Amino acid sequence: MAQSEIDAIRTLLTSKPRPVGWAERRQRLDEVGSVRPVADDVTLAEVDAGGVPGEWSTVPGSDPSRVLMFFHGGGYCSGSIRSHRRMVTEAGRAAALRTLAIGYRLAPEHPFPAALEDAVRAYRWLAARLEPRRIAFAGDSAGGGLALATMHKLRDDGEPLPGAAVALSPWTDLALTGESLRSNADADPMMNAERIPAIADNYLAGADPRHPYASPLYGDASRLPPTLIHAGSDEILRDDAVRMAERMRQAGCEVEIDVWPRMPHAWHLYARILPEGRQAIDRIGAFLERRI
Repeated sequence: MAQSEIDAIRTLLTSKPRPVGWAERRQRLDEVGSVRPVADDVTLAEVDAGGVPGEWSTVPGSDPSRVLMFFHGGGYCSGSIRSHRRMVTEAGRAAALRTLAIGYRLAPEHPFPAALEDAVRAYRWLAARLEPRRIAFAGDSAGGGLALATMHKLRDDGEPLPGAAVALSPWTDLALTGESLRSNADADPMMNAERIPAIADNYLAGADPRHPYASPLYGDASRLPPTLIHAGSDEILRDDAVRMAERMRQAGCEVEIDVWPRMPHAWHLYARILPEGRQAIDRIGAFLERRI
């Protein structure tokens, strides 16, 4: 990634005064994430996914019998269907399937385990209508951690799991023990390492940061479905992704991890200005076409 592209991302993120309070932070992420609207050929439709807000997306050629269920990032405290709409719809295009974006409840108003409860509820609603093996989970950052945590919960409850999963820059360790939180603090233009502890506290609300349904890094990874994990070499959550992949590998899971050189946190959101973002989305599409 060229320095000019890094500077463009920094400018996009810092062009306005830092937001104050969760309402402003959520609005800012929606604005940043939706700078470019979805393509003209995308069809969107709101849906009540078992009591959880959702949004379908399709493009010409989408296979309606295969669905990518997506959980947005934002530290469990911000982010929305809107903020991630472009990335989600383009991932669906790359995999030639429908997407279902999930608008789970946000902390601090709704702390752990509210997001997990919503994810499970929405999945059960979808799995009652579609074979689980034709469903894939995906999420970025906190949403990537939520996708993994939800699979832990479903597996523990003896429920059928989705056929595959994709975790993009996943936040898997709310105990914040990854060395990259410190070593990449100055390299990642997307994330402020100093703010991460407060965000984790807002979500956990006193819960154990090593609870596997909050931090899947600390859970039993056995019997999870084939999973693709993406991380950027320059992001502060790199070690969350790398250690999660290793834990899954040790548990006998089929896992692929790509650590992209010089990429920041969740660079997929910026595919419109980063060629690597487009390439990463294409990689997701190829993985999902093979797995579901």
